[in-house]
Amino acid sequence: MKLSEKDAKLFFQLMWALQFYVNQKLKIVRISSLDDYPGVPSGQKVKVREALYENIDLIDAFVRENPQNFPTDHLDIISKWKQFIRGSFFIERQLKKYAVFIQDDRVYGVLGLNESFDELTFDARLPMFIDTVLLPFKGKITYDGLIGFRNIYFGSGVRRGLKETYMRAKQNNRIIESLEKPPAKKQHEAKSKPTKDWKPELEELARKAKVLKGSVDDPAIYSPAFSLVKASIEFAQAAASDANDLEGLHKALQKVRRAYNKSNTVLSRKE
Repeated sequence: MKLSEKDAKLFFQLMWALQFYVNQKLKIVRISSLDDYPGVPSGQKVKVREALYENIDLIDAFVRENPQNFPTDHLDIISKWKQFIRGSFFIERQLKKYAVFIQDDRVYGVLGLNESFDELTFDARLPMFIDTVLLPFKGKITYDGLIGFRNIYFGSGVRRGLKETYMRAKQNNRIIESLEKPPAKKQHEAKSKPTKDWKPELEELARKAKVLKGSVDDPAIYSPAFSLVKASIEFAQAAASDANDLEGLHKALQKVRRAYNKSNTVLSRKE
């Protein structure tokens, strides 16, 4: 969950060149050579970085002047940094693909630079509250190389809330993996892949389930268990019929809950 070594090297080449340019314009740190800028203490780099985001038009000036004679594709990367997102974030979890950053109800998939986030943090300490700046880079999201870690412990309520924010975003395909505006899709590309029609199979299951009936001579669990099977099939049929009918799905799910509760009651009474 980090950039390739080649891309990380390119990122810092571009970032240090841009920040050196900003420093030359605004005279923040005493330094005369771009080669010396990577060795500037982090505290001083933070001042230059803050000046950059407060004077974002300097990115356009850098691209126009191109003092380092970068090729067009490199200038395009720098130009897109105007789409930065600056602020405080929770690192909620670390996946193989990226680290999950949460800001309010927005969930981002963020790549590390030279180090992945599991090298910068410890899983046992997640969620972690940080301050940083997210930047687009080659269609993905990374950060600008500087992170402020806050030593705050979060209780179970906060952790549950963050997990729910992540799970909701994941379920609804709302995890933001790029800050760049995607190109317009052609009409044939925009069509989603058709899902399998499960209605025939579910109708067959419902037909077979009709014969499931508990009698007074059967174990007490039979009747509620059979009701649970039928209610579950009805719920699946409602989902297959219209997955966007939330009211209908909730009603069908209530029948499943009632059947489950009856089953649970029977089991709890058993001696």
